[in-house]
Amino acid sequence: MLPPPAARLTMASASHRQRLATVVEHLVSSGARSVLDLGCGEGELLQRLAKYECFERLVGIDIDDRALEAARQALGLAMFPLRDERTQVRRGSFENSERDLCGFDAGVLLEVIEHVDPRRLACVERAVFGAMRPNTILVTTPNQEYNVLHDLAPGTLRHPGHHFEWPRAKFRQWAGGVASRNAYRVCFFDIGQVDPARGSTTQMARFVRRDLETTRTTA
Repeated sequence: MLPPPAARLTMASASHRQRLATVVEHLVSSGARSVLDLGCGEGELLQRLAKYECFERLVGIDIDDRALEAARQALGLAMFPLRDERTQVRRGSFENSERDLCGFDAGVLLEVIEHVDPRRLACVERAVFGAMRPNTILVTTPNQEYNVLHDLAPGTLRHPGHHFEWPRAKFRQWAGGVASRNAYRVCFFDIGQVDPARGSTTQMARFVRRDLETTRTTA
């Protein structure tokens, strides 16, 4: 039996907190000192990362001006936007490569690829994996197979802004192709309670550049 609506809302909030905590854990373990949050929204991930001294540079970009203003408020950047050189948020799109967004240790696409028109995913791949090329890239996205456990009817998306929600096989196929074409290695993780048949509510891919793995091996 499915839990009542109020309980499901609480579960969704708990899932979101767990998602953020898992991404932070992976970023810390990667040894990254600079992180690029692609589609930072209101800055929830950046707020958590700012608490860790190991991160020396944090940059978030988004195309939603209202979300960016909320992020600046939450991060204390609204009154003195140039004072904190460690943390920055600004308008930008992860469908286009910009020179100053290259060279980061890590990049994060946290619940954002499903908001992209599938016809534009190739642009995202070229910009993020082909041009910006962070050493490590984390991508999280909803697992379509788990939707029934959220009491969603078949074909119903979790958010009106989603263009798609992929089952695990489709996500792995896409991520594997991206990794192969752009010289990354990829592995996959479940975030949240795992159902034996349907996996977890959130699926994550962790990409690591192959050339850096070779350098570490031969060093």
